[in-house]
Amino acid sequence: MPTDRKRSAWAITLAAAAILMVTMGTRQSLGLFISPLKSSTGLGITTISLAFAIAQLMWGVIQPISGAVADRYGPAKILIAGLVVLAIGMALTPFMTSGFGLIVSLGVLSAVGSGAGSFSVLIGAASRHLPADKRGNSAGIINAGGSLGQFAFAPAAQTLIQMLGWMGAMWSLAVIAVGALPLVRVVSPAGPMRGGADANERSPWQAVLIAMEDRSYLLLHAGFFTCGFHIAFLVTHLPGEVNLCGLPPAVASWSLALIGLANVVGSLIAGACTQRFRSKYILAAMYGSRALLIGWYLVAPKTRWTFYGFAVGLGLTWLATVPPTATIVGKLFGVRYLSTLFGLTLLSHQIGGFFGAYLGGLALVRFGDYQWMWYADMALAAAAALINLPIRETRTHTVLASSS
Repeated sequence: MPTDRKRSAWAITLAAAAILMVTMGTRQSLGLFISPLKSSTGLGITTISLAFAIAQLMWGVIQPISGAVADRYGPAKILIAGLVVLAIGMALTPFMTSGFGLIVSLGVLSAVGSGAGSFSVLIGAASRHLPADKRGNSAGIINAGGSLGQFAFAPAAQTLIQMLGWMGAMWSLAVIAVGALPLVRVVSPAGPMRGGADANERSPWQAVLIAMEDRSYLLLHAGFFTCGFHIAFLVTHLPGEVNLCGLPPAVASWSLALIGLANVVGSLIAGACTQRFRSKYILAAMYGSRALLIGWYLVAPKTRWTFYGFAVGLGLTWLATVPPTATIVGKLFGVRYLSTLFGLTLLSHQIGGFFGAYLGGLALVRFGDYQWMWYADMALAAAAALINLPIRETRTHTVLASSS
């Protein structure tokens, strides 16, 4: 790559990582607001869990839509809209006193805004400025930005809740989201991109129809579904699990922070490994390790150090699944519609997330703890490890990848 273009690609990658730090940091710290919301609004855990579950689903629904818009018109407009809508949703939440209102503010607006400024658009934007052998590493760096956001935002949000109350903390997060707007210009500079438009090319949705006929793409979706179940259950209900174990709320916020910090390392390692190993084997190893780690947690004494160790272990694979998953999509179909097709994969992730968040609340009401959810989570992680093994990583759909 020419030096000027290389510098531009690095600037885009780092700016994308910074935006993801804000959108994911905000989103992944929302579990800390469940207890204050319950006390302040009088809403039950089932109602709040439903709002959070809908947020998981809407975050996924917006991914292929925002990806298609970015693929067609460039990422700038969708990123600006996402950050503004995220801020509006966070700012309105303190005024919501009903389940429906909470669903609108957190379940729809905040989730849609966060999703529009997330993986599919940001990784797609950076990938179209990079050669094929650099995309996995770039995805790892962007993903690490999201994890760094979780590390920074979880304890910061907990501190803000203690200092300003949960309403003041929510408004503070809205201000931070607006503050990320100047980074959009860096992520979406003027000038030509790899995989640019072609007069005879297919539309994004024609590309989706072709992709959905690919067995490897469907297997990737199935594995990512279980990843979403796992992450949404934990990020939503880990504070509740900590409370059930009789530990202070700070253990939950620091556990979430440690997950984010460890995932910075895990994401960078995963991105680098995509250049040396088949991505499907990386994914299988990650999912398999989760099943083993959950088994260890179930038999370990429930101390703060158990939670911290569990958090570090989880963090190494937490969202480190994103770089190899995006890499496989790029290998199969190229980068012209990477934002759209990877966005659809993220939708599968978030359908799993809906069930993870909502069923966690139902399990707590029905059984008084999360024991059966842990068993389900462990079984799904083991299944995901096996599902990824038959995936093919060679490209056959050159019609979608003419400029990769």
